[in-house]
Amino acid sequence: MQPHSPLLQVTGVEARIDDSAVLRGIDFEVRPDSVFCLMGRNGVGKTSTLRSITGLLPVRRGTIRFEGRPIHRLRPEQRARLGLGYVPQGREIFPMLTVEENLRIAGVARGRGIGDDLDRVYTLFPVLREFLPRKGGNLSGGQQQQLAIARALLTRPKLLILDEPTEGIQPNIIDQIGDAIALLRREGGMSILLVEQYLDFCQELGDDFAIIERGKVVANGPMESLGKDLVRTYLTV
Repeated sequence: MQPHSPLLQVTGVEARIDDSAVLRGIDFEVRPDSVFCLMGRNGVGKTSTLRSITGLLPVRRGTIRFEGRPIHRLRPEQRARLGLGYVPQGREIFPMLTVEENLRIAGVARGRGIGDDLDRVYTLFPVLREFLPRKGGNLSGGQQQQLAIARALLTRPKLLILDEPTEGIQPNIIDQIGDAIALLRREGGMSILLVEQYLDFCQELGDDFAIIERGKVVANGPMESLGKDLVRTYLTV
């Protein structure tokens, strides 16, 4: 990848679920070492876009390139090995496994141990160290979200994909997740693709944005260009 080329490039992506077109031409780029916010009202195609990037939703037309390499025909596990880490909406931790077991699964996915990285995730989310023996299903929603993000980080992704990480979470944990994203951005070596409804969260953390409406990108650019007219037209409910 050239120094100034995008880490992720999504071009003309179209996808269907059953007989319905859910993506009608998605175009955006995620720069290295940046936070990119994918925005829009409910049901416009944000999660479907993430699923197409991770390989969970087949792409009918268009291309997805990661570090310059086409990946839209690869299986999800192949994309993960290239450096895509995904925290889906709903978190999808293993509720009957302990916090420690949930974290160690990341080592299986990575094909090596994670001991050298555990201290880093405990620094980001200290509560996880306290709850290592506790089953994941017994954590609060916010603690489960922290666990899901930590597990994804332990795979050492080049692109961390987060689908609405603040949904249904208490404000103090939203702040902790925001602090973690800001720290990861400052550290460099990773980009973050964030789907989020919480406008202030995006404006505080994001470098760039794209807005989706009816399965198409209708606006994008640097976060400082997200003006009141765009917010009123495409984001307010």
